[in-house]
Amino acid sequence: MKLLTQHGSAAVVALLFCFCLTGCHLMPWGHKHVEKGKACWYGDEYKGRLTASGEPFDPMAFTAAHRKLSFDTIVLVKNLKNNRSVKVRINDRGPFVSGRIIDLSKAAARELDMIREGVVPVRIEVVRVGRRN
Repeated sequence: MKLLTQHGSAAVVALLFCFCLTGCHLMPWGHKHVEKGKACWYGDEYKGRLTASGEPFDPMAFTAAHRKLSFDTIVLVKNLKNNRSVKVRINDRGPFVSGRIIDLSKAAARELDMIREGVVPVRIEVVRVGRRN
């Protein structure tokens, strides 16, 4: 029994190590990652600057910044004021303002009709988990 426990523990440690190396997040089957909070957007002034994922920022692409979700994760963002939704790909880190859960590109903000307001309440739901951290 002691031998089984030792090998079982080693297998669990090895499995967790592999998940960390590949950048995968442990997410149970059927579990949906959902958050509610505030979203804002960033645009032309950041055009061409490198995002945290290493790609240049394109304000006309449907992308977003999130503090924890893996890069290339696809998220459905719903503006809770007008019920408009848009899918975005996580390619940057942020926001770094308390109470905000996601920073959107200008294109995504336009789709949500939030350009004028700047900050709106949103619900975000992971559609597909990315593999890059």
